[in-house]
Amino acid sequence: MDGKYRISNPEGVYFITFAVVDWIDVFTRNRYREIFVDSLNYCIDKKGLVVYAWVLMSNHVHLVCKAEERNLSDIIRDLKRHTSKSILRSIEEEPESRRDWMLCQFDKAGTNNSNNKFFQFWQQDNLENPTKQSNRIYTKVGNGIPSKVSSKS
Repeated sequence: MDGKYRISNPEGVYFITFAVVDWIDVFTRNRYREIFVDSLNYCIDKKGLVVYAWVLMSNHVHLVCKAEERNLSDIIRDLKRHTSKSILRSIEEEPESRRDWMLCQFDKAGTNNSNNKFFQFWQQDNLENPTKQSNRIYTKVGNGIPSKVSSKS
């Protein structure tokens, strides 16, 4: 699957998964989790993202969500773009014992992808780990109560 999410039903609820390149365990650090959660809440508050369920694993994210008014693909694109830039900035500017190694991996992934000028944070395909389902979307039928999300679980 290419980097764009294929939303066939704009009113549908979708199960979406996306992973960090090379399945790097980025979200083991609180500050990176907080960046993601703050960005997700921004999309809920300002972009009309409705989140029914979510989980942030050490190296990937699962969302059950829909868009109220905007295109879900655009919201997810913006979420991924913002989180990647913010997390990379944090890795570069704040103390991080794995900084050199992680930046090297993100640089290598970016160099190998013509869509990027520099680093690539989010994986666009699933070739590195065929047992995982990265960048996959599944339509889900059901009702839930959307709410803001919290990193304090």
